[in-house]
Amino acid sequence: MVWGDTHMYNIVIDADKCTGCEQCVDICPENVLEIQDGKCVAARPDDCQGCMSCQETCEEQAITVTEV
Repeated sequence: MVWGDTHMYNIVIDADKCTGCEQCVDICPENVLEIQDGKCVAARPDDCQGCMSCQETCEEQAITVTEV
């Protein structure tokens, strides 16, 4: 039996750029992101699958997802 590769992703959110619009929260298929105190946070970063949906939808370019 062959198991799939395990990847981990680092999610960096620039709170100064984040407007709390929730678009990233709504688009994330793994529910990784949440809005706390009016800003996006990576509440469950270990669940990130690296799809980049949050990064691509952020109009403020406040989110960066990189593979570690």
